[in-house]
Amino acid sequence: MDLNTLITIAVVVIVVAFVLSQSIHIVKEYERGVIFRLGRSIGAKGPGLFFIIPVIDKIVKVSLQTVTMDIPPQDIITRDNVTIRVNAVTYFRVEDPSKAVIDVENYGYATAQVAQTTLRSIIGRTDLDDVLTERDQINAELQSIIDSQTNPWGVKVSIVEVKDVELPESMRRAMASQAEAERDRRAKIIHAKGEQEAAETLSEAAAELAKNPGAMQLRQLATMSEIASEKNSTLIFPMPMELLRFFERSARDD
Repeated sequence: MDLNTLITIAVVVIVVAFVLSQSIHIVKEYERGVIFRLGRSIGAKGPGLFFIIPVIDKIVKVSLQTVTMDIPPQDIITRDNVTIRVNAVTYFRVEDPSKAVIDVENYGYATAQVAQTTLRSIIGRTDLDDVLTERDQINAELQSIIDSQTNPWGVKVSIVEVKDVELPESMRRAMASQAEAERDRRAKIIHAKGEQEAAETLSEAAAELAKNPGAMQLRQLATMSEIASEKNSTLIFPMPMELLRFFERSARDD
């Protein structure tokens, strides 16, 4: 076997190996391969092993895994004219590989841009109090709007969550003062209710004691006993009410 024959065989082996390497493709379980034949899409294949025609066919692999994408912080003015800084996170995945490749140039970048503009739009027409308290409702509205815009691209947006809402320093101080004032107001209300209940209880007790003078005397004796238990105490014995009434009747008879 001469040298030219060996060179020819080597060239043929190299060409065959190259053709096979370009023809055989393995698509993983979480991927799909969109095949273009002479520039025209013939559909998506996978997962598994399949062959394409070199030079004539081209394959674009698309992942079907859920992608977690951060929405960068946005400086947004709320409906009540408060400037806040908001960031969020969105979860999306490709449901139709052919649309994700054909109908949009870069579905990931396009989804990110839609998410940013929608976040600014929704927060911009919402009051600050609602942004802070109605987070679930805002998340649901964001998810619905973003998903409706990415659906023609074969992209499904499953979750959108507002992560952080950063307030200006002056607004944080004002809210802290408001919260402290609210706590003071509640404490005063509770104290006033306690005083009212105590006064009502004492009034009822006084009414009961007034109905029974003997009970009043017993209460006085009990109080005196409590005072006497303390050291360095001076006791003052009150004049019985019956004796005062006796003197009063005697004065009227005279």
